Amino acid sequence: MSSTPQHSQHISISDLRSDLKGEVIGPEDAAYNEARQVFFKGVDRRPAAVARVAGAVDVARVVTLARESGLELAVRSGGHSRAGYGTSDGGIVIDLSGMRGLDIAADAKTAWVETGITAGEYTSAVGERGRATGLGDTGSVGIGGITLAGGIGFLVRKYGLTIDDLLAAEVVTANGEIVQASEESEPDLFWAVRGGGGNFGVATRLQLRLHEISEIVGGLLILPATPEVITGFIEAAEAAPEELSTIANVMLAPPMPFIPEEAYGKPVLLALLADIGAVDQAERVLAPFRALGRPYADMVRPMRYPEIYEGEGPPVPFMAGTNFFADALAPADAGTILEQLHQSTAMMKAVQLRVLGGALARVPSDTTAFGHRDRRLFVNIAAMYTDPAEAATHDAWVAGVADSLGKDDAGGYVGFLGEEHGETVRAAYPGRTWDRLRNLKRRYDPDNLFRLNHNIPPADPSDGA
Repeated sequence: MSSTPQHSQHISISDLRSDLKGEVIGPEDAAYNEARQVFFKGVDRRPAAVARVAGAVDVARVVTLARESGLELAVRSGGHSRAGYGTSDGGIVIDLSGMRGLDIAADAKTAWVETGITAGEYTSAVGERGRATGLGDTGSVGIGGITLAGGIGFLVRKYGLTIDDLLAAEVVTANGEIVQASEESEPDLFWAVRGGGGNFGVATRLQLRLHEISEIVGGLLILPATPEVITGFIEAAEAAPEELSTIANVMLAPPMPFIPEEAYGKPVLLALLADIGAVDQAERVLAPFRALGRPYADMVRPMRYPEIYEGEGPPVPFMAGTNFFADALAPADAGTILEQLHQSTAMMKAVQLRVLGGALARVPSDTTAFGHRDRRLFVNIAAMYTDPAEAATHDAWVAGVADSLGKDDAGGYVGFLGEEHGETVRAAYPGRTWDRLRNLKRRYDPDNLFRLNHNIPPADPSDGA
Protein backbone atom coordinates (compact mmCIF):
# COMPACT_ATOMS: atom_id res chain seq x y z
CA MET A 1 0.00 0.00 0.00
CA SER A 2 1.29 3.47 -0.84
CA SER A 3 2.50 5.59 2.06
CA THR A 4 0.82 8.65 0.57
CA PRO A 5 -2.91 9.07 1.20
CA GLN A 6 -4.87 9.00 -2.02
CA HIS A 7 -6.65 12.32 -1.50
CA SER A 8 -3.99 14.29 0.39
CA GLN A 9 -4.10 17.01 -2.26
CA HIS A 10 -7.61 17.89 -1.13
CA ILE A 11 -6.53 19.07 2.30
CA SER A 12 -4.03 21.49 3.74
CA ILE A 13 -2.76 20.20 7.07
CA SER A 14 -1.44 23.64 8.04
CA ASP A 15 -4.78 25.32 7.28
CA LEU A 16 -6.64 22.67 9.27
CA ARG A 17 -4.29 23.15 12.22
CA SER A 18 -4.92 26.86 12.23
CA ASP A 19 -8.67 26.26 12.16
CA LEU A 20 -8.91 23.84 15.08
CA LYS A 21 -8.21 24.07 18.79
CA GLY A 22 -7.34 20.40 18.86
CA GLU A 23 -4.31 18.62 17.41
CA VAL A 24 -4.04 17.72 13.73
CA ILE A 25 -1.70 14.88 12.79
CA GLY A 26 -0.58 14.30 9.23
CA PRO A 27 1.49 11.59 7.48
CA GLU A 28 4.74 13.48 8.02
CA ASP A 29 4.30 13.73 11.80
CA ALA A 30 6.12 11.43 14.21
CA ALA A 31 2.83 10.60 15.95
CA TYR A 32 1.09 9.57 12.73
CA ASN A 33 1.54 5.80 12.94
CA GLU A 34 0.19 5.74 16.47
CA ALA A 35 -2.64 8.14 15.64
CA ARG A 36 -3.97 6.06 12.76
CA GLN A 37 -4.25 2.89 14.85
CA VAL A 38 -7.52 1.36 15.98
CA PHE A 39 -8.23 -1.48 18.42
CA PHE A 40 -7.86 -4.30 15.90
CA LYS A 41 -4.22 -3.98 14.93
CA GLY A 42 -4.64 -5.77 11.63
CA VAL A 43 -6.47 -2.71 10.26
CA ASP A 44 -3.78 -0.82 8.34
CA ARG A 45 -5.18 2.36 6.80
CA ARG A 46 -3.54 5.69 6.12
CA PRO A 47 -5.77 8.76 6.49
CA ALA A 48 -4.84 12.13 5.06
CA ALA A 49 -5.17 13.60 8.56
CA VAL A 50 -6.25 12.67 12.05
CA ALA A 51 -8.00 15.51 13.86
CA ARG A 52 -7.92 15.06 17.63
CA VAL A 53 -10.75 17.47 18.16
CA ALA A 54 -11.17 19.59 21.29
CA GLY A 55 -14.95 20.05 21.18
CA ALA A 56 -18.10 20.26 19.11
CA VAL A 57 -16.91 23.38 17.25
CA ASP A 58 -13.83 21.50 16.05
CA VAL A 59 -16.01 18.59 15.00
CA ALA A 60 -18.31 20.90 13.04
CA ARG A 61 -15.35 22.39 11.17
CA VAL A 62 -13.98 18.98 10.21
CA VAL A 63 -17.43 17.76 9.13
CA THR A 64 -17.79 20.86 6.94
CA LEU A 65 -14.33 20.29 5.45
CA ALA A 66 -15.14 16.67 4.63
CA ARG A 67 -18.46 17.62 3.05
CA GLU A 68 -16.96 20.40 0.92
CA SER A 69 -13.83 18.48 -0.12
CA GLY A 70 -15.40 15.11 -0.75
CA LEU A 71 -12.98 13.42 1.63
CA GLU A 72 -14.11 10.20 3.26
CA LEU A 73 -14.95 10.88 6.91
CA ALA A 74 -14.24 8.46 9.74
CA VAL A 75 -15.33 9.03 13.33
CA ARG A 76 -13.54 7.34 16.21
CA SER A 77 -14.56 7.19 19.84
CA GLY A 78 -12.78 4.12 21.21
CA GLY A 79 -11.85 2.62 17.84
CA HIS A 80 -13.32 -0.83 18.55
CA SER A 81 -15.11 -1.19 15.20
CA ARG A 82 -14.24 -4.68 13.94
CA ALA A 83 -14.60 -3.37 10.38
CA GLY A 84 -12.08 -0.59 11.04
CA TYR A 85 -14.63 2.19 10.60
CA GLY A 86 -12.66 4.38 12.99
CA THR A 87 -10.03 5.09 10.36
CA SER A 88 -9.77 5.65 6.61
CA ASP A 89 -7.50 5.32 3.59
CA GLY A 90 -6.99 8.84 2.30
CA GLY A 91 -9.81 10.40 4.27
CA ILE A 92 -9.96 12.43 7.44
CA VAL A 93 -10.47 10.98 10.91
CA ILE A 94 -12.33 12.74 13.70
CA ASP A 95 -10.62 11.35 16.80
CA LEU A 96 -12.75 12.10 19.86
CA SER A 97 -10.30 10.61 22.38
CA GLY A 98 -9.25 14.00 23.71
CA MET A 99 -12.84 14.86 24.65
CA ARG A 100 -13.25 13.30 28.10
CA GLY A 101 -15.14 15.94 30.02
CA LEU A 102 -17.57 14.70 32.66
CA ASP A 103 -20.06 16.81 34.61
CA ILE A 104 -22.09 14.97 37.25
CA ALA A 105 -25.26 16.74 38.35
CA ALA A 106 -25.46 17.96 41.95
CA ASP A 107 -28.04 15.31 42.80
CA ALA A 108 -25.88 12.62 41.10
CA LYS A 109 -28.86 11.38 39.11
CA THR A 110 -27.52 12.37 35.68
CA ALA A 111 -24.23 13.25 34.02
CA TRP A 112 -23.13 15.03 30.86
CA VAL A 113 -20.13 13.30 29.33
CA GLU A 114 -18.04 13.89 26.23
CA THR A 115 -17.84 10.96 23.85
CA GLY A 116 -14.08 10.39 23.82
CA ILE A 117 -14.11 8.91 27.31
CA THR A 118 -14.03 5.12 27.57
CA ALA A 119 -16.63 3.00 29.31
CA GLY A 120 -14.11 2.06 31.98
CA GLU A 121 -13.03 5.64 32.64
CA TYR A 122 -16.61 6.83 32.90
CA THR A 123 -17.63 3.95 35.15
CA SER A 124 -14.68 4.53 37.45
CA ALA A 125 -15.39 8.27 37.70
CA VAL A 126 -19.11 7.99 38.45
CA GLY A 127 -18.39 4.98 40.65
CA GLU A 128 -16.63 7.30 43.08
CA ARG A 129 -20.10 8.71 43.74
CA GLY A 130 -21.65 5.24 44.03
CA ARG A 131 -23.35 5.57 40.65
CA ALA A 132 -23.32 3.69 37.35
CA THR A 133 -24.73 3.57 33.82
CA GLY A 134 -24.80 0.30 31.89
CA LEU A 135 -22.09 0.48 29.20
CA GLY A 136 -21.39 -2.92 27.72
CA ASP A 137 -18.77 -5.31 29.05
CA THR A 138 -15.44 -3.87 27.90
CA GLY A 139 -13.79 -0.94 29.61
CA SER A 140 -11.74 0.26 26.64
CA VAL A 141 -14.64 0.88 24.26
CA GLY A 142 -15.54 4.49 23.60
CA ILE A 143 -18.74 5.69 25.19
CA GLY A 144 -19.86 7.30 21.93
CA GLY A 145 -19.79 4.16 19.80
CA ILE A 146 -21.40 1.83 22.30
CA THR A 147 -24.19 4.26 23.12
CA LEU A 148 -25.19 4.98 19.53
CA ALA A 149 -25.26 1.24 18.78
CA GLY A 150 -27.56 0.53 21.73
CA GLY A 151 -25.38 -0.77 24.55
CA ILE A 152 -25.90 -4.35 25.83
CA GLY A 153 -24.09 -4.60 29.16
CA PHE A 154 -24.05 -5.69 32.76
CA LEU A 155 -27.21 -3.77 33.68
CA VAL A 156 -29.32 -4.76 30.69
CA ARG A 157 -31.90 -6.85 32.55
CA LYS A 158 -32.37 -4.37 35.40
CA TYR A 159 -32.13 -1.03 33.57
CA GLY A 160 -32.18 -1.88 29.87
CA LEU A 161 -29.78 -0.74 27.17
CA THR A 162 -27.42 2.21 27.43
CA ILE A 163 -29.79 4.15 25.15
CA ASP A 164 -32.60 3.58 27.65
CA ASP A 165 -30.58 5.78 30.02
CA LEU A 166 -29.75 8.36 27.34
CA LEU A 167 -31.63 11.59 28.08
CA ALA A 168 -30.08 13.92 25.50
CA ALA A 169 -27.26 14.08 22.97
CA GLU A 170 -25.28 16.92 21.47
CA VAL A 171 -24.87 16.03 17.80
CA VAL A 172 -23.00 17.63 14.91
CA THR A 173 -25.06 16.98 11.80
CA ALA A 174 -23.87 16.66 8.20
CA ASN A 175 -24.41 20.37 7.51
CA GLY A 176 -22.05 21.27 10.35
CA GLU A 177 -24.80 22.36 12.73
CA ILE A 178 -24.49 21.62 16.46
CA VAL A 179 -27.86 20.52 17.81
CA GLN A 180 -29.18 19.05 21.04
CA ALA A 181 -31.40 16.06 20.53
CA SER A 182 -33.84 14.89 23.19
CA GLU A 183 -37.50 14.04 23.58
CA GLU A 184 -38.25 17.79 23.57
CA SER A 185 -35.72 19.01 21.00
CA GLU A 186 -35.11 17.26 17.66
CA PRO A 187 -37.08 14.19 18.82
CA ASP A 188 -36.75 12.42 15.46
CA LEU A 189 -32.96 12.70 15.58
CA PHE A 190 -33.01 11.56 19.19
CA TRP A 191 -35.00 8.49 18.17
CA ALA A 192 -32.57 7.70 15.36
CA VAL A 193 -29.31 8.01 17.30
CA ARG A 194 -30.60 5.57 19.91
CA GLY A 195 -29.56 2.49 17.99
CA GLY A 196 -28.92 3.95 14.52
CA GLY A 197 -25.16 4.16 15.05
CA GLY A 198 -23.13 6.98 13.53
CA ASN A 199 -25.39 7.42 10.51
CA PHE A 200 -26.95 10.72 11.58
CA GLY A 201 -24.10 12.80 12.91
CA VAL A 202 -21.22 12.94 15.37
CA ALA A 203 -22.34 12.69 18.98
CA THR A 204 -20.04 14.94 21.00
CA ARG A 205 -21.76 14.93 24.41
CA LEU A 206 -24.31 12.67 26.05
CA GLN A 207 -26.58 13.15 29.03
CA LEU A 208 -26.93 9.83 30.82
CA ARG A 209 -29.05 8.68 33.72
CA LEU A 210 -27.13 7.42 36.74
CA HIS A 211 -28.22 4.55 38.97
CA GLU A 212 -27.24 4.13 42.59
CA ILE A 213 -24.92 1.12 42.45
CA SER A 214 -21.94 0.62 44.71
CA GLU A 215 -21.00 -2.88 45.83
CA ILE A 216 -22.03 -5.83 43.67
CA VAL A 217 -21.23 -9.53 43.53
CA GLY A 218 -19.56 -10.41 40.26
CA GLY A 219 -16.69 -12.02 38.43
CA LEU A 220 -15.76 -15.15 36.48
CA LEU A 221 -17.26 -18.58 36.97
CA ILE A 222 -15.68 -21.25 34.73
CA LEU A 223 -17.47 -24.57 34.35
CA PRO A 224 -16.85 -27.67 32.25
CA ALA A 225 -19.04 -27.28 29.17
CA THR A 226 -21.56 -29.96 28.24
CA PRO A 227 -24.91 -29.53 26.49
CA GLU A 228 -26.63 -29.91 29.85
CA VAL A 229 -24.44 -27.28 31.53
CA ILE A 230 -24.96 -24.80 28.67
CA THR A 231 -28.74 -25.12 28.59
CA GLY A 232 -28.89 -25.27 32.38
CA PHE A 233 -26.96 -22.03 32.59
CA ILE A 234 -29.41 -20.31 30.25
CA GLU A 235 -32.37 -21.62 32.24
CA ALA A 236 -30.82 -20.38 35.50
CA ALA A 237 -30.14 -16.96 33.97
CA GLU A 238 -33.73 -16.66 32.75
CA ALA A 239 -35.07 -17.62 36.19
CA ALA A 240 -32.74 -15.31 38.11
CA PRO A 241 -33.81 -11.90 39.45
CA GLU A 242 -33.37 -9.05 36.97
CA GLU A 243 -30.57 -7.68 39.13
CA LEU A 244 -28.37 -10.46 37.70
CA SER A 245 -27.01 -10.19 34.16
CA THR A 246 -24.80 -12.89 32.69
CA ILE A 247 -22.44 -13.36 29.76
CA ALA A 248 -21.62 -17.00 28.95
CA ASN A 249 -18.73 -17.78 26.58
CA VAL A 250 -18.60 -21.36 25.34
CA MET A 251 -15.02 -21.94 24.26
CA LEU A 252 -11.95 -24.13 24.56
CA ALA A 253 -10.12 -23.26 27.77
CA PRO A 254 -7.16 -20.97 27.07
CA PRO A 255 -3.93 -21.28 29.08
CA MET A 256 -4.75 -18.80 31.83
CA PRO A 257 -3.19 -18.84 35.31
CA PHE A 258 -6.54 -19.25 37.06
CA ILE A 259 -7.52 -22.33 34.97
CA PRO A 260 -6.05 -25.75 35.90
CA GLU A 261 -3.61 -27.07 33.29
CA GLU A 262 -5.63 -30.25 32.86
CA ALA A 263 -8.51 -28.11 31.52
CA TYR A 264 -6.46 -26.39 28.81
CA GLY A 265 -8.03 -27.00 25.41
CA LYS A 266 -11.17 -28.56 26.85
CA PRO A 267 -14.66 -27.08 26.34
CA VAL A 268 -15.59 -24.67 29.10
CA LEU A 269 -18.35 -22.24 29.86
CA LEU A 270 -16.58 -19.07 30.91
CA ALA A 271 -19.26 -16.92 32.50
CA LEU A 272 -19.09 -13.33 33.64
CA LEU A 273 -21.71 -12.61 36.29
CA ALA A 274 -22.85 -9.27 37.68
CA ASP A 275 -25.42 -9.27 40.48
CA ILE A 276 -26.38 -5.75 41.56
CA GLY A 277 -28.94 -6.96 44.09
CA ALA A 278 -28.49 -7.21 47.83
CA VAL A 279 -25.04 -8.60 48.57
CA ASP A 280 -26.36 -10.79 51.39
CA GLN A 281 -28.73 -12.50 48.92
CA ALA A 282 -26.08 -13.21 46.27
CA GLU A 283 -25.25 -16.73 47.46
CA ARG A 284 -28.86 -17.78 46.98
CA VAL A 285 -29.07 -16.12 43.53
CA LEU A 286 -25.81 -17.69 42.32
CA ALA A 287 -26.34 -21.16 43.79
CA PRO A 288 -28.10 -22.58 40.70
CA PHE A 289 -25.11 -21.67 38.53
CA ARG A 290 -22.57 -23.19 40.89
CA ALA A 291 -24.68 -26.34 41.09
CA LEU A 292 -24.30 -26.99 37.35
CA GLY A 293 -20.90 -28.60 37.79
CA ARG A 294 -17.65 -28.48 39.68
CA PRO A 295 -16.06 -25.16 38.62
CA TYR A 296 -12.59 -25.00 37.18
CA ALA A 297 -12.48 -21.52 38.70
CA ASP A 298 -14.87 -19.49 40.84
CA MET A 299 -13.77 -15.86 41.06
CA VAL A 300 -17.20 -14.41 41.87
CA ARG A 301 -16.94 -12.11 44.87
CA PRO A 302 -18.19 -8.85 46.35
CA MET A 303 -16.62 -5.90 44.52
CA ARG A 304 -17.14 -2.29 43.61
CA TYR A 305 -19.04 -2.08 40.34
CA PRO A 306 -16.14 -0.53 38.33
CA GLU A 307 -13.99 -3.59 39.10
CA ILE A 308 -16.12 -5.68 36.74
CA TYR A 309 -14.35 -3.88 33.86
CA GLU A 310 -10.84 -4.72 35.02
CA GLY A 311 -8.56 -7.41 33.65
CA GLU A 312 -9.08 -7.01 29.90
CA GLY A 313 -6.70 -8.88 27.62
CA PRO A 314 -4.62 -7.29 24.86
CA PRO A 315 -6.19 -6.51 21.48
CA VAL A 316 -5.80 -8.98 18.63
CA PRO A 317 -5.07 -8.25 14.98
CA PHE A 318 -8.19 -9.76 13.40
CA MET A 319 -11.58 -11.12 14.42
CA ALA A 320 -14.19 -12.91 12.35
CA GLY A 321 -17.66 -12.76 13.80
CA THR A 322 -21.39 -12.48 13.50
CA ASN A 323 -24.32 -12.29 15.87
CA PHE A 324 -28.07 -12.73 16.01
CA PHE A 325 -31.03 -12.74 18.36
CA ALA A 326 -32.97 -15.86 19.29
CA ASP A 327 -35.64 -16.99 21.73
CA ALA A 328 -34.10 -20.23 23.01
CA LEU A 329 -31.19 -22.63 22.68
CA ALA A 330 -32.11 -26.30 22.40
CA PRO A 331 -29.86 -29.03 23.87
CA ALA A 332 -29.06 -30.14 20.32
CA ASP A 333 -27.86 -26.61 19.53
CA ALA A 334 -25.61 -26.65 22.60
CA GLY A 335 -24.14 -29.91 21.35
CA THR A 336 -23.58 -28.37 17.93
CA ILE A 337 -21.63 -25.49 19.47
CA LEU A 338 -19.30 -27.91 21.24
CA GLU A 339 -18.74 -29.92 18.07
CA GLN A 340 -18.03 -26.82 16.00
CA LEU A 341 -15.45 -25.42 18.43
CA HIS A 342 -13.10 -28.30 17.63
CA GLN A 343 -13.40 -27.61 13.89
CA SER A 344 -11.96 -24.09 14.08
CA THR A 345 -8.22 -23.45 13.73
CA ALA A 346 -8.45 -19.91 15.14
CA MET A 347 -6.20 -18.99 18.06
CA MET A 348 -9.35 -18.36 20.11
CA LYS A 349 -12.98 -19.00 19.24
CA ALA A 350 -16.14 -18.72 21.23
CA VAL A 351 -19.91 -18.66 21.08
CA GLN A 352 -21.26 -16.08 23.49
CA LEU A 353 -24.75 -16.33 24.95
CA ARG A 354 -26.52 -13.49 26.76
CA VAL A 355 -29.94 -13.90 28.30
CA LEU A 356 -31.99 -10.74 27.78
CA GLY A 357 -35.52 -9.81 28.86
CA GLY A 358 -36.33 -7.72 31.91
CA ALA A 359 -36.14 -3.95 31.52
CA LEU A 360 -34.89 -4.25 27.94
CA ALA A 361 -38.10 -5.98 26.89
CA ARG A 362 -40.42 -3.58 28.74
CA VAL A 363 -39.53 -0.62 26.52
CA PRO A 364 -41.95 -0.46 23.56
CA SER A 365 -40.22 -1.59 20.38
CA ASP A 366 -40.85 1.69 18.54
CA THR A 367 -39.36 3.89 21.28
CA THR A 368 -35.85 3.76 19.82
CA ALA A 369 -34.14 2.64 16.63
CA PHE A 370 -32.82 -0.47 18.39
CA GLY A 371 -34.99 -3.44 17.46
CA HIS A 372 -35.34 -6.98 18.76
CA ARG A 373 -36.50 -6.01 22.25
CA ASP A 374 -38.79 -9.01 22.37
CA ARG A 375 -36.01 -11.55 21.80
CA ARG A 376 -34.84 -13.59 24.78
CA LEU A 377 -31.29 -14.49 23.80
CA PHE A 378 -28.34 -12.81 22.11
CA VAL A 379 -25.81 -15.07 20.35
CA ASN A 380 -22.39 -13.75 19.32
CA ILE A 381 -19.90 -15.95 17.44
CA ALA A 382 -16.25 -14.90 17.17
CA ALA A 383 -12.89 -16.26 16.02
CA MET A 384 -9.65 -14.37 16.68
CA TYR A 385 -6.61 -14.86 14.44
CA THR A 386 -3.33 -13.22 13.40
CA ASP A 387 -2.79 -14.10 9.72
CA PRO A 388 -4.92 -12.08 7.28
CA ALA A 389 -4.55 -14.86 4.70
CA GLU A 390 -6.79 -17.00 6.92
CA ALA A 391 -9.73 -14.56 6.84
CA ALA A 392 -11.89 -16.63 4.49
CA THR A 393 -11.39 -19.77 6.58
CA HIS A 394 -12.47 -18.12 9.82
CA ASP A 395 -15.32 -16.22 8.20
CA ALA A 396 -16.62 -19.52 6.83
CA TRP A 397 -16.43 -21.17 10.26
CA VAL A 398 -18.34 -18.31 11.88
CA ALA A 399 -21.01 -18.39 9.18
CA GLY A 400 -21.31 -22.15 9.45
CA VAL A 401 -21.87 -22.04 13.20
CA ALA A 402 -24.48 -19.31 12.81
CA ASP A 403 -26.31 -21.24 10.10
CA SER A 404 -26.27 -24.44 12.16
CA LEU A 405 -27.86 -22.55 15.06
CA GLY A 406 -30.64 -21.22 12.83
CA LYS A 407 -29.55 -17.62 12.32
CA ASP A 408 -31.51 -17.18 9.06
CA ASP A 409 -33.00 -13.67 9.11
CA ALA A 410 -32.99 -13.32 12.89
CA GLY A 411 -31.27 -9.93 12.74
CA GLY A 412 -28.25 -8.82 14.69
CA TYR A 413 -26.77 -6.06 16.84
CA VAL A 414 -24.76 -3.47 14.92
CA GLY A 415 -22.41 -2.88 17.86
CA PHE A 416 -20.83 -6.30 17.27
CA LEU A 417 -20.98 -6.49 13.48
CA GLY A 418 -17.96 -6.34 11.20
CA GLU A 419 -17.98 -5.28 7.57
CA GLU A 420 -21.31 -6.74 6.49
CA HIS A 421 -23.40 -6.71 3.34
CA GLY A 422 -26.50 -4.54 3.19
CA GLU A 423 -28.95 -7.34 3.95
CA THR A 424 -27.30 -7.99 7.32
CA VAL A 425 -27.49 -4.34 8.31
CA ARG A 426 -31.09 -4.22 7.08
CA ALA A 427 -31.99 -7.18 9.31
CA ALA A 428 -30.67 -5.31 12.36
CA TYR A 429 -33.57 -2.86 11.99
CA PRO A 430 -36.76 -4.93 11.66
CA GLY A 431 -40.21 -3.93 10.51
CA ARG A 432 -40.90 -0.26 9.89
CA THR A 433 -37.75 0.82 11.74
CA TRP A 434 -35.63 0.52 8.60
CA ASP A 435 -37.90 2.70 6.50
CA ARG A 436 -38.14 5.35 9.20
CA LEU A 437 -34.35 5.41 9.56
CA ARG A 438 -33.87 5.78 5.81
CA ASN A 439 -36.31 8.69 5.70
CA LEU A 440 -34.52 10.40 8.59
CA LYS A 441 -31.18 9.74 6.90
CA ARG A 442 -32.46 11.59 3.83
CA ARG A 443 -33.47 14.46 6.10
CA TYR A 444 -30.29 14.73 8.18
CA ASP A 445 -27.62 13.36 5.81
CA PRO A 446 -28.99 13.26 2.26
CA ASP A 447 -25.55 12.88 0.67
CA ASN A 448 -24.55 10.04 3.03
CA LEU A 449 -21.51 11.86 4.37
CA PHE A 450 -21.66 9.59 7.43
CA ARG A 451 -21.29 6.36 5.47
CA LEU A 452 -18.23 4.78 7.10
CA ASN A 453 -20.37 2.70 9.43
CA HIS A 454 -23.06 0.04 9.26
CA ASN A 455 -24.68 2.22 6.73
CA ILE A 456 -28.31 3.20 6.43
CA PRO A 457 -28.64 4.77 2.97
CA PRO A 458 -30.91 7.78 2.51
CA ALA A 459 -34.36 7.00 1.20
CA ASP A 460 -34.79 7.51 -2.52
CA PRO A 461 -36.85 10.69 -3.10
CA SER A 462 -38.76 8.81 -5.78
CA ASP A 463 -40.20 6.60 -3.05
CA GLY A 464 -42.37 9.54 -2.04
CA ALA A 465 -41.87 8.89 1.67
